[in-house]
Amino acid sequence: MEHPKTLIREPYSIAGKELVLEGPLPANELAGYDFHEGLTSFRPATEQKKALLEIAELPEGRINVVRDGSMIVGYVTFVYPDPLERWSEGNMENLLELGAIEIAPPYRALGIGKQLLRLSMKDEAMENYIIITTEYYWHWDLKGSGLDVWEYRKVMEKMMNAGGLIWYATDDPEISSHPANCLMARIGKNVDQNSIEKFDQLRFVNRFMY
Repeated sequence: MEHPKTLIREPYSIAGKELVLEGPLPANELAGYDFHEGLTSFRPATEQKKALLEIAELPEGRINVVRDGSMIVGYVTFVYPDPLERWSEGNMENLLELGAIEIAPPYRALGIGKQLLRLSMKDEAMENYIIITTEYYWHWDLKGSGLDVWEYRKVMEKMMNAGGLIWYATDDPEISSHPANCLMARIGKNVDQNSIEKFDQLRFVNRFMY
């Protein structure tokens, strides 16, 4: 499957800040930007930048960012699902996972995450994919946000909704292990019925097991 990547760049002004939303960025352009020291949700900021550069090199890998001048202050990644996850078992070339979204602490609560997801879906190539995200409460910054698990879940859902992702039921054991966890997805307008049925089979692997 082809993986066209058309760079989209938009200015975004909020709270006295003149920011830029852009992507998907090629690795060489991404390498030229600084990385905000607060982007540490998954690993130290310098290590996270290395991980994003590796994703940007993948044929299907897509990195969209928000930056303040030459500093990246937020990003979202799209990649094929981890080979160890259920979502890779269908070997679907048109299923991508929203692997991570992170906004540096000083830039949170400004609606930047929503804008980043809206930008991501403006690329016509995204209409060829089923985009999924798996949300687990143990990944959420409950302490830093001051929110309880259900308040945070509501925030996450609203942000994902901005990118067209909605809640989908599944019997995946990890997602089912806590009621706040969830699967969300966006099915592009060019996705064929056969792919949708494959996705349904992945969502309910144990549907006919007794």
